[in-house]
Amino acid sequence: MISLQRISWQPELPVPDRLRRLVALALTSGRPVALWRLPNTQHARLCLCLKVDSAYAGLPPALEPTAPAGFAFFPFRDSDHNPPLFLPADLFFDLAKPEEIQVSPTAASRLPELRQRFAALSDTAELPWHVSRQPVPATASRPEYEALVAAGVAAIEDGTVRKVVSSRAVRQPLPTGFDALAAFEDLQTRYPNAFISLVSAPGVGTWLGATPEVLAEVDETHVFRTMALAGTQPLLPGMKPATARWAGKDLEEHAMVARYIVNCFKQLRLREYDEQGPRTVTAGQLLHLRTDFAVQLNEVPFPTLGTDMLRLLHPTPAVAGVPKQPALDFLRQHEGYDRAYYAGFLGPVNLPDAGVARLYVNLRCLQLRPQEAILYAGTGLTIDSEPAREWQETELKLRTIGAILGT
Repeated sequence: MISLQRISWQPELPVPDRLRRLVALALTSGRPVALWRLPNTQHARLCLCLKVDSAYAGLPPALEPTAPAGFAFFPFRDSDHNPPLFLPADLFFDLAKPEEIQVSPTAASRLPELRQRFAALSDTAELPWHVSRQPVPATASRPEYEALVAAGVAAIEDGTVRKVVSSRAVRQPLPTGFDALAAFEDLQTRYPNAFISLVSAPGVGTWLGATPEVLAEVDETHVFRTMALAGTQPLLPGMKPATARWAGKDLEEHAMVARYIVNCFKQLRLREYDEQGPRTVTAGQLLHLRTDFAVQLNEVPFPTLGTDMLRLLHPTPAVAGVPKQPALDFLRQHEGYDRAYYAGFLGPVNLPDAGVARLYVNLRCLQLRPQEAILYAGTGLTIDSEPAREWQETELKLRTIGAILGT
């Protein structure tokens, strides 16, 4: 891992202005940018990459302490249309420490130029967010989506798959005067327990999200964590998560995801893991079933466990299905649109500390277009799934991210 140098950076400017100018510094020169806030924390963090070509990677990132520091943004399925992104941390700004910025050797060699460009930027100019070059994804009407659900249930009945996760895209006009940075702040306020993100890059476009689901995490105590998050119901007035009752369909859907994670551990011949759950958790106005898995890396002979598990897990049964390849084949044939980065994964690696990685499944997200947003939502199908209920579940999930659009 390349170490970052801490320097003072325009401490006389208010933090919001400094953040906006740093984002503008990247966008006005066609560079990628990632802004995020970890769950249950107060301050956002920013990663800027100065070399566009160095931001694209062929494989998921390594999670070991010696791996490069940066921000990962990976698609549901790797393709020429949706390139995997890993932003090296040329500039890293932690809003908890607004008086300083961390820079890589690449950025340090260009500091005079960067400071000059930063000073010349306006705090009020409209930011030129990157726009995807791919066509707007096809959207499904209610009858079309319910037909997709029925096809998924039929595939389960004939034994093609045991579970499949269907999804759909929705187009919504942007409100007058919509500001992505203000929307990011709004998401932070609305969803303190979620991973909040704003990512913009050439070829990728601009994505906002508020996801509740950890894919792979290595924390400060060298513990690897992942979770099974599947099963959904609305959080009704007066309802307490601890007393929520779950239908057999939700319990089975969740169990499939949990069993898949255990099977990934078995593939690596790992037996020393801790499993806690399932329990009911809140995500916005929804309830989910969640089981947590943890491995103390200092106590097992698997130095690359985090990286190996990441590559086995993605895409999990919570976003694809079981078995994985037949489920992906079904989605390619029947879903009718390209998910792009929806249901992919994203998050910081070795930022700000070596050996710490936090990657999340890109759920409850939208893609920004010049005049509209593309929202995404999905549902896990089992043999007991009902088309009308699955449509309604996508409607509930769309409200999480749609709240910032007034929908």
